[in-house]
Amino acid sequence: MTTTPSLAALLEGFFTKRLMKQRAVSSHTIISYRDTFRLLLQFARKRLGKPPSRLALAEIDAPLIVTFLDELEQTRGISPRSRNLRLTAIRSFFHYAALEAPGQSAQIQRVLAIPGKRYTRRLVHFLTRPEVEALLSAPDQNLWLGRRDHALLLVAVQTGLRLSELTGLRRQDVALGAGPHLRVVGKGRKERCVPLTKQTAAVLQAWMREPARGETETLFPNPRGGRLSADAVQHLLAKYTVVAGKSSPSLQQKRVTPHVLRHTMAMELLQAGVDRAVIALWLGHESVETTQIYLEANLAIKEEILAKTTPVEGKIGRYRPDDQLLVFLKSL
Repeated sequence: MTTTPSLAALLEGFFTKRLMKQRAVSSHTIISYRDTFRLLLQFARKRLGKPPSRLALAEIDAPLIVTFLDELEQTRGISPRSRNLRLTAIRSFFHYAALEAPGQSAQIQRVLAIPGKRYTRRLVHFLTRPEVEALLSAPDQNLWLGRRDHALLLVAVQTGLRLSELTGLRRQDVALGAGPHLRVVGKGRKERCVPLTKQTAAVLQAWMREPARGETETLFPNPRGGRLSADAVQHLLAKYTVVAGKSSPSLQQKRVTPHVLRHTMAMELLQAGVDRAVIALWLGHESVETTQIYLEANLAIKEEILAKTTPVEGKIGRYRPDDQLLVFLKSL
């Protein structure tokens, strides 16, 4: 009779064999999945009164997982989208468990049947050209940090790189000869080349003449030479948004994130008439359908379509107040 591996053994195999060796996922995926299971195991310890190392797979059942996800929404205030990302990590583990513990197939299928939560997909936010110019002018280029931040923001806006791709750039990823471009390793370890404009290439060339910090080859390092964290990039972006808001007041009403800069580049390409398939390749999207969100957010294209249609004739109505007695009766 085949014994069911312990939950601890299954989780260890899931991370070391499935994710790291077989699928060779990125460090960001490992961290995201790790955090999901740390939260889940801490929740199970409180609910079941057992340390995580002694938990059995059968105890992590569908009702427990649903309650865990509900609590994340209620106590941590996570969005439905973040909830679904946590559920994706859990499903991935249970797909692995289905092969390693076939005796638990009924329980595993109930977990895999947990539906994702539906939510309203908001329109993407992006910056206008004057807002971009104000943001790029905000760093003080008399300082090393200002020159680094100007180059970083310019590359972010012109290339549309993801935050992890931007902070992971190395000096050897920059090609400034004929056809200047960046070599980027994106989601799923897929490599792509992103072209650079002459202006961006010139700024990068000047930046790369700066003395390197530390022994790393990071293109945009922190003052100690290490890789910038996501929080550090968000902090500097928030700081420069406040500065840029003085010359471009519309920025004061916007929350500018690294992903907003990515959206900005996508909208620039779309408004220039670039095909969706090309935009998907540029941004490193898995599917062309992902690029559909930019088409939905592009009001200018919708206005062009509307201008080509024959307008429906409407009549202008005139407001006539109700009789006072009827108004009184309606208010009762």
